[in-house]
Amino acid sequence: MIKVGDRVKFMNDVGGGVVTKVLSKSMVHVENEDGFEIPTLVSELVVVNDDPVSTGKPSVEQFAAQAKPEKQIPEVEPAKSDNVIIEGNDEPNFQLAFVPENSQNPLDGTIRLYLINDSNFSVLYHFSEFKSNEYSSKEAGELEPNTKLWLDSISQVDIAELPEYFFQLIYFKEKSNRLEQPLEASVKVNAVKFYKSGSFASNEFFTEKAMVIKLNQSAMEKAVEALSPKELKKAAREKEPARKVKPVVEKTDLLEVDLHIHELIDDTAGLSNKEMLELQMNHFREKMEEAIKKQVKKVVFIHGLGNGTLKQELRRELSYKYKKYNFQDASFQEYGYGATLVILRK
Repeated sequence: MIKVGDRVKFMNDVGGGVVTKVLSKSMVHVENEDGFEIPTLVSELVVVNDDPVSTGKPSVEQFAAQAKPEKQIPEVEPAKSDNVIIEGNDEPNFQLAFVPENSQNPLDGTIRLYLINDSNFSVLYHFSEFKSNEYSSKEAGELEPNTKLWLDSISQVDIAELPEYFFQLIYFKEKSNRLEQPLEASVKVNAVKFYKSGSFASNEFFTEKAMVIKLNQSAMEKAVEALSPKELKKAAREKEPARKVKPVVEKTDLLEVDLHIHELIDDTAGLSNKEMLELQMNHFREKMEEAIKKQVKKVVFIHGLGNGTLKQELRRELSYKYKKYNFQDASFQEYGYGATLVILRK
């Protein structure tokens, strides 16, 4: 694995340089002999630490001593403690974690993805992404008991088109009285979650807040997780003893509308930015009329950050077509900077 301080040569070009920063598992910064930092794919580099590039730069040891690179994330590190085997941790427990640099505003910086093995099992894993009707193999290997593995890093520009993540896991112990069944799991995260700081919580695996998703969920756990807050409340009410109540007219307090283009259509191929914006604005108008008709109190339109075009167009139309209603930034705690709250009635 290429790391800061490694001397490298370019496979498709002359010369080389020194790695000064690791951007992700697939991209690094290389400082060439002219002092310029060049973003370069790891697949296009060859490490030549034993055959130094003649650049007039300090040696690897000198560079490592003088430079002050950002803190490097160990590829594999203990999940809970320095002990490989943890007493009582004998049940399989595998999780995917999203760890933002800034949990108060997750999109302000990169978000790291980890595979967590919180068990006394050894795991053979295969990690892939499903996008555009195709599986792309990203990484495979063995994960030791009670460790976590850094898989990748994503940024704000990646959130809108996150792939579906797939995991194939074979887990085992050196000595056991049974063979475990292999596990296949998929994770598809709604982009809206990254705009809500509440999606990231304190946990036992990281000092930072993180979004942790269990991979080996039972059928019941999956069903519960798929329920919306409204459905959960309904299920809880159904468990309560039946009681007679006076009929009331139900009025919704809050309607949440996601305007991200991938939530409206499955494929944007062939659409211009103008056409996609018109689709989003048409959906905005439909939901506004629907909310007014149903006497909804408030509507939150989630438009994201992006280049600000959708937010500006939405607010321009609110100011002219719906000027009788007040609007403002939605709760930062819930939506970050990426949503607008419209107040239809007090």
